[in-house]
Amino acid sequence: MNEQKEFKPFIPADKNVPEFTVTSIVIGVILAVLFGGANAYLGLRVGMTVSASIPAAVISMGIIRIILRRDSILENNMVQTIGSAGESLAAGAIFTLPVLFMWAEEGSAEMPSLLEIALITLCGGVLGVLFMVPLRTALIVKEHGTLPYPEGTACAEVLLAGEEGGSQAGTVFAGLGIAAAYKFITDGLKLFPSEVDYEIKSYKGAGVGADVLPALAGVGFICGPKIASYMLAGGVVAWFILMPLIVLFGGDAVIYPATDPISTMGTGTIWGSYIRYIGAGAVLAGGVISLIKSFPLIIRTFRDAVKGFSFKAAGGERTARDLPMAFVVLGIGVIAIFMWLFPAIPISFLGAIIIIVFGFFFATVSSRMVGLVGSSNNPVSGMAIATLLVATIILRETGSIGTSGMIAAITIGSIICIIAAMAGDTSQDLKTGYIVGATPVRQQVGELVGALVSAIAIGGVLYLLNAAWGYGTPALPAPQATLMKMVVEGVMGGNLPWTLVFAGIGIALVIEILGIPVLPFAVGLYLPIHLSTPIMAGGLIRLYIDKKKKISEEERKTKVENGILYSSGLIAGEGLVGILLAVFAIVNIKGKSIAEWIDISDVLSLGNIGGLIFFALLIVSVVFFMNRKGKKQ
Repeated sequence: MNEQKEFKPFIPADKNVPEFTVTSIVIGVILAVLFGGANAYLGLRVGMTVSASIPAAVISMGIIRIILRRDSILENNMVQTIGSAGESLAAGAIFTLPVLFMWAEEGSAEMPSLLEIALITLCGGVLGVLFMVPLRTALIVKEHGTLPYPEGTACAEVLLAGEEGGSQAGTVFAGLGIAAAYKFITDGLKLFPSEVDYEIKSYKGAGVGADVLPALAGVGFICGPKIASYMLAGGVVAWFILMPLIVLFGGDAVIYPATDPISTMGTGTIWGSYIRYIGAGAVLAGGVISLIKSFPLIIRTFRDAVKGFSFKAAGGERTARDLPMAFVVLGIGVIAIFMWLFPAIPISFLGAIIIIVFGFFFATVSSRMVGLVGSSNNPVSGMAIATLLVATIILRETGSIGTSGMIAAITIGSIICIIAAMAGDTSQDLKTGYIVGATPVRQQVGELVGALVSAIAIGGVLYLLNAAWGYGTPALPAPQATLMKMVVEGVMGGNLPWTLVFAGIGIALVIEILGIPVLPFAVGLYLPIHLSTPIMAGGLIRLYIDKKKKISEEERKTKVENGILYSSGLIAGEGLVGILLAVFAIVNIKGKSIAEWIDISDVLSLGNIGGLIFFALLIVSVVFFMNRKGKKQ
């Protein structure tokens, strides 16, 4: 508590500077849509998303400070607050909502409407922000010296180093442009395949490969070598141990859930038929283990939140004003009633109660977890799986069975997943605001604005991507959503291959006993190895600079910041062009889609070797921009 009293924000509480302005709202809304769409594509492609706070802050400084000649750190902070809301809402939505599209494609349900998707995501986004309001004092203020909130603190450092904003923004835009061109060449022109694949014939069942894409290298650099190596370790266990053993012992047998003899299967089929169920069990166990380990912290957070709970109107110093608690409670109640009664949202009264209870619980978990380990390691999918298991069992036991029960379960899981993602993002943003001296109530309103705009946009993005490639396909595997679908169908229908699931749980327990973080390993076990290998390549670059000798810590920090900004640009650039290519895939000209018109693979193709060469050049570009020295503005 003493540390909190001594802390002085960059902008004093008695000083008012431009913050919630038209400029900050407009730029923030644009970035919310852009980063939300890019992160949706990334998550549907590789099963994970990254924080957009830092690149949003840097781009904001490049526009506001350099182009518009305005000088307000709180305006920049508001832009990143609104902009990052789009990324977190997209992260929660793409883990679950594509299941509704998959069921529609299978003919077991109707296609969800844009209104339905928008309302589901909006309810989750608003609840995530409102649930975080009573936790701010307990987590952000009272534990300022205890909970680091890595992304929030890093974003504050970027904002405080605003005089470098021009060169830093240039690094982000360079990554964006290079990734956009790269993505267009590989998946638009198809000059070389974006997936390089090799089966090891002398070791049947084993295989290796890489999706040679910019976003994956960027993810690896941002996550770092440890997380990347854990993911690769999971992939190695699956593709070099489990799959060869399945081929060896399976022989010509046809073993459920597959319908063909194992001896006739390729590596992709073996992975899809068996490994993803084992991986699902591991991810489930990882999520539950994370919750159990953080349970003492959760109890303490609830206790502190209850102590600080008050219906008094927001007041006091500018930097201590939150949304009034009466508004928060009323808002939560109105949304609960709205979810129950509005026909477009397939949720019963019981479902609304489950959302409010589990939502506040997981909002607390998420806010505490991101404070310790950062948003990138927040086990949102584990929370969603736990919710789906409980919700599906409750719905089944109360008579909500069949397709309607499964749709209700996925809707509940979707809203809670979005709540957890938004609560974590709001926590990071409020931490940034606490350091720079922002007004909490204005930031909270900014988060609500970002949630509203992103909710409207995300439905269009999901529809577009589904129309272009379809979910669960090689072009858009939607790994997390496929996992959620598997869980709900298995629990509701009782046909989940539980032996494989329990094998994954057992592997996860062994990993936990060995003291290795379970979730990144489990994700690597669940996803194809083609995603883990390029992520590891990005992680190795980060390892090189982390371990490099004969440089000062300040220089090392600058190089890491440059790499993170360039990697953020790579992720955003690929995601945005991925959405553009989705448009090309569904727009026809003279009987052929634009995607078919620009495809030159029949005329010129560099093959797997070309893909490896281009990816190597991409890695070189990461090293170049990491070592680049920006000019002071």
